[in-house]
Amino acid sequence: MDCIELFKKAAAAMQADPRCVALNTTQKACDEDETLQDLIGQFNLARIDMNEEVGKPERNNQRIAELNEKVGKIYNEIMENPKMVAYNEAKKEVEGMINHINAIVNTAVEGGDPMLVEQPAEACTGSCSSCSGCH
Repeated sequence: MDCIELFKKAAAAMQADPRCVALNTTQKACDEDETLQDLIGQFNLARIDMNEEVGKPERNNQRIAELNEKVGKIYNEIMENPKMVAYNEAKKEVEGMINHINAIVNTAVEGGDPMLVEQPAEACTGSCSSCSGCH
């Protein structure tokens, strides 16, 4: 069996991983939360208003400050929403898994033993070429 077929099987297994299941579940919960979706809509509109104000030839700095404060307030409400908190935690877990997978693949491509690759540090990108070392 070639490596592409093996990776397809691994990707299918990854979809059943509890971390991916949690990410999909929390994404769906966020999408179905009308209050959260309304806040996201308000945030996007406030950002558009702020960008338009910033782009005017004669900028109103007081208006920009008010809009910036509004954007920040709405953003904080979004990020404090329990469903968004759960989504962000699940996303962080999946990103950690993806970084680990990338480190395994990169090690194999560089001729190293993929079986020896440990979970990278939290800030690891999975690319050893840009790393100052984790060992």
